Amino acid sequence: MTPELISKHPKMGTTIFSVMSALAAEVGAVNLGQGFPDFECDPALIDAVTKAMCEGLNQYPPMPGVLPLREAVAQKIKTLYGRHYDAQSEITITAGATQALITIMLAVVHPGDEVIVLEPCYDCYVPNVEMAGGVVVRVPLRPGTFKPDFDKIQAAITSKTCAILINSPHNPSGIIWRHEDMLRLQEILVSTNILLISDEVYEHMVYQPLQHHSASSYKGLAERAFVVSSFGKSYHVTGWKVGTVVAPASLTTEFRKVHQFNVFTVNTPMQFGLARYMANPQPYLDLPQFYQSKRDLFREGLSKTKFKLLPGEGTYFQCADISNLSVAEKDLGEAEFCKWLTREMGVAAIPMSAFYGDSFDQNIIRFCFAKKDATLNAALQRLAKL
Repeated sequence: MTPELISKHPKMGTTIFSVMSALAAEVGAVNLGQGFPDFECDPALIDAVTKAMCEGLNQYPPMPGVLPLREAVAQKIKTLYGRHYDAQSEITITAGATQALITIMLAVVHPGDEVIVLEPCYDCYVPNVEMAGGVVVRVPLRPGTFKPDFDKIQAAITSKTCAILINSPHNPSGIIWRHEDMLRLQEILVSTNILLISDEVYEHMVYQPLQHHSASSYKGLAERAFVVSSFGKSYHVTGWKVGTVVAPASLTTEFRKVHQFNVFTVNTPMQFGLARYMANPQPYLDLPQFYQSKRDLFREGLSKTKFKLLPGEGTYFQCADISNLSVAEKDLGEAEFCKWLTREMGVAAIPMSAFYGDSFDQNIIRFCFAKKDATLNAALQRLAKL
């Protein structure tokens, strides 16, 4: 007989992305819920990985990642953000950004430490803090605009605050932190020992006239920051699960203590393939225009409906207010509306309430436009009924 197991995480359910993707598959809906492209990556990237495999680069790589890839990452950050990270001691290749985030938490959060999380937030943040034994301190971004409220951030800091987790470009809202936001955060943290965890996986999806402001660009932030990024997002290969963490050497040392035992290392030929592919910066430099055109196509189509569009400053997500839709006036909350939209309209989306601990409902839902134009047009044709 299987022993009875007392759950360590009784409140932890199935992620909303899995739920909505399963529903979309069940009813044959266009899935604009989960954030992944439905188009292929550059064949040159596949060729680079294939070449690495054929060259016999298939055994364990060094624990922190292969040096050519770490050097390529260092060069990119230096060029774009002006900070030099040592490839040997300050850059680690991870099994995606999610592994990077849980590893950071396990490395730096002691039982009872407080970690400030800004809501709405990506759904792994809170469980990661809790699995590390930390206490989540939720601070809301400003409702409607999703801009940081620095008075509330400052008020949330206590003697137990270990770290603050920020995310720009922001998932789920698509909002970009401004230069003055980064300076204000730097000012708040300067006299503290609080660590910064900066999730920048959508760094190359920022639309004109805005630009990405990396924590790496600010001396007072970079000196205390783990900066997380993702090849999967930048190169349309989310299933490869390869990411990066850059941090000062002393922080990286602690990170790698955990990394070596929860992952050890990351797929060898993909690392070598990515390193070779990064020799040409054009793919990530062209990414903003590539996705901006998809955003504009999608926004133009939605503008003909009763959806009220929120600003789409970055990421590959578009948020929309459903308050003007007749179906929303029947007291359907965001979650039920998304299920209705999937079943009846044949288009899956994600409720913004899923990104809040208390399921705060603002009548806002999130679409992913990282899709073929044909997919977006098919979805828009269905949504035109609204």
